[in-house]
Amino acid sequence: MTTDRTKEGRTQSTCMGKLLPVADAMEVLSGKWRMPIMISLSFGNKRFSEMAKEIPKITDRMLSKELRELEAHQLIKRTVYDAVPVIVEYSLTAYGTSLDSVILELYKWGSQHRKRIMGKTKDNVK
Repeated sequence: MTTDRTKEGRTQSTCMGKLLPVADAMEVLSGKWRMPIMISLSFGNKRFSEMAKEIPKITDRMLSKELRELEAHQLIKRTVYDAVPVIVEYSLTAYGTSLDSVILELYKWGSQHRKRIMGKTKDNVK
């Protein structure tokens, strides 16, 4: 996928104008566990233990930390139900679901990338 790009209209300030929002997004979504948590919640509301089972190798401490971070960024909502025992459920906010198309595109690209990289043999590696 080659694109003919010229330097017309490209300045350091326009470059920074593109870099800063991407850096902000990467800061919110970076790390090993945030995207798996978001993907897990995209399939419906979950209790802590359900997410812990769905996301291999995440520790309870890390899951708790990442849930707090995602909540602070308003991507997920924590709801506490008054019951005995107390029930806590996590869900995506409307703001969190605004990432659905981004996650889908990452899934598509990642699938193609896996095929491209995993399909390489010693003979066709340059």
